[in-house]
Amino acid sequence: MFELNASMMCANFGNLEKEVKELDTAGIDSFHIDIMDGRYVGNFAMSLYDMAYIASATTTPLDVHLMIEHPNNNIQMFLNHLRKGDTVYIHPEAEYHPSTTLQKIIDAGMIPGIAINPGTSIETVYEMLHIVDKVLVMTVNPGNAGQMYLPYVGEKVERLVSMKEEMGIKVYWDGACGKDKIQEFAPKGVDGFVLGTTVLFGKDRPYGDILREIREIG
Repeated sequence: MFELNASMMCANFGNLEKEVKELDTAGIDSFHIDIMDGRYVGNFAMSLYDMAYIASATTTPLDVHLMIEHPNNNIQMFLNHLRKGDTVYIHPEAEYHPSTTLQKIIDAGMIPGIAINPGTSIETVYEMLHIVDKVLVMTVNPGNAGQMYLPYVGEKVERLVSMKEEMGIKVYWDGACGKDKIQEFAPKGVDGFVLGTTVLFGKDRPYGDILREIREIG
């Protein structure tokens, strides 16, 4: 069974408490928190305090996606507000020594992950696959919601899925995730999908109905 993760940067921040409760009731598997610093990517998104609030408002796991430069400099601030078993993804290109940052995540009792940009090859992160539990494959360029899917990333996803048993990893899809992509890639072995404006948010329909339909097509 694949996981469905809500991209909270797409949620209604006018009533974040209501959004969290409704997604919890609908059976979301995790809350995906995109942290952007305006430097690693050219956009600002959720903050440390948005993340901390959601962590305090639910027992559902958090997936924290750090799109920030040199996450090792500030990683402890994020870890202090998370719960054991939450996931933290870093971008290897954003750090001089990414394995050091990943070790801090592991030592804190969190699940270590790396996020791979569309232009990042598997070969450049191969060694890190030995020490992470999750790989978040960006199927759009990072930094903004509502972008177009980049078709050439599909081959990368399939290659990573073929390495799951060897490396002991799970593979997740992030970006332009519609029902068609879930229908195609869930049977191929993708473990989870980050859902944003393409299929989950802004539809004026109960989240429970949407998630039920998605699980059925997968």
